[in-house]
Amino acid sequence: MGSTSTAIDAGPPVSHTRKRDRSDGLRLTRPGLWFGVATGIALLAAINTGNNGLFLAASALLASWVLAHLLGVANVRGLEVELLPEGEFFAQRLTHLPMRVANPRRRLPAWWIVLESDPHDLVPTAHRLRRATPRLVSRLTPGESFDTTLDVLPRRRGRQTISIMRVSSLFPLGIFRKGRRIAVDTELLIYPEIYSGSSSRPTRSGRLGEETSPRRGAGHDLYGLRAYQQGDDPRSIHWKQSARQRRLIFQERQIEESRRLMIVLDNAVGPLESRRDERRFERLVSEAATAAVDFLDAGFEV
Repeated sequence: MGSTSTAIDAGPPVSHTRKRDRSDGLRLTRPGLWFGVATGIALLAAINTGNNGLFLAASALLASWVLAHLLGVANVRGLEVELLPEGEFFAQRLTHLPMRVANPRRRLPAWWIVLESDPHDLVPTAHRLRRATPRLVSRLTPGESFDTTLDVLPRRRGRQTISIMRVSSLFPLGIFRKGRRIAVDTELLIYPEIYSGSSSRPTRSGRLGEETSPRRGAGHDLYGLRAYQQGDDPRSIHWKQSARQRRLIFQERQIEESRRLMIVLDNAVGPLESRRDERRFERLVSEAATAAVDFLDAGFEV
């Protein structure tokens, strides 16, 4: 078949390199914004009126901010995150990336943990990999690990790296998220985009093959018997039937077809000078990959 071949590398899809984790600071949530407005109103009212009850209320609200900060820091300290890429990842296809978060601490549980890929980490390759959808883990007891997934949508084929996972906490009041940036440095091998179906069909293999086909042709299995006609190959005369019927009987064979397929993609195109040429080349790569997947599913040896 004069078709195409995939530029798919089946090499190891994962590599890990540990880096030093670091704090991610505080991010105010929408409930935290309203909580801050309420704190400011209570504090202004206490100052203007001199009411001891309002001072106590304002003090309790301010103490809540300090308590939320301290508990948030303690809640995310020491947590571990590992990405576990399994299976195949294709461009322009929503992918569920397996992930494990662990609480190795001996005494302190972890509450309301939010996991997401770091947006700054993806800025250099923003056109290749969209930001993953965050995941919420409600509780991790001491020594417990939890398996979940991130939804990612790779934009292009090739090797893509997620370097940082952001682990943040809404505990205890949900007024802000205290987070840490944990290095994961996980490399994903993204295969070409697969189209909905391939219109490519292999040319018939003619005389060589491993499987019979319900058509007349050159093969070994018997297809049928008929009267001998001028121009038929005398080597296919069925002599026993000819002797019984006292006329020449010709035996037809079933054609044998090959289930082996070669898909060829000529990638010696040199530098692609325009976006149009790049899009055309990527489309040909995806067509080759689609053909390969289709024929592998159909039982071909590609």
